[in-house]
Amino acid sequence: MPRVAKEEPALRTATPGDREAVDALMKESGAALFPRYYDGPQAASAVRHVAQVDPLLLADGTYFVLEAGGELVGCGGWSRRDKLYTGSGEAGGDARLLDPATEPARVRAMFVRADWTRRGLGRRILEACEAAAREEGFGTLTLVATLPGLPLYLAYGFRALEELQVELPDGVRLPCVAMEKPVA
Repeated sequence: MPRVAKEEPALRTATPGDREAVDALMKESGAALFPRYYDGPQAASAVRHVAQVDPLLLADGTYFVLEAGGELVGCGGWSRRDKLYTGSGEAGGDARLLDPATEPARVRAMFVRADWTRRGLGRRILEACEAAAREEGFGTLTLVATLPGLPLYLAYGFRALEELQVELPDGVRLPCVAMEKPVA
């Protein structure tokens, strides 16, 4: 029986109206992928605290989604703001705009539906993030990678800076890696 090819996903900028669909995609992706890299409590905590929408990314127009057949299959973005990742809690300076001349743009909240992994979707989102950050004058991208994303970021040219134990709001510690990449 011939294999049916899946429709090539269309990349577009997410809007605040995509919030529920993005949240559902993040949770579905995290629930499928985090247990491959983390123990049960870590995976459950990451789904709860990491796989959640940051409304500022949607409002800022710096978040992208990939759609196929009317469904979201991938999402991710970048930020010109100081917050590194959603699970970091709320801090007073999170909404502060970064200075592109001296600070790196933040790559944020990258998720791909488990049945769409290893098809170049993450790379397409990273390319869109890098191009948009370049247009705003940023010379470097930075991120905090969860372990499922590490292979993508390394393949895209990010370099590991340090291994971290990120403490989530419920006290669970999640192994992650701080990374950076010069903007091409």
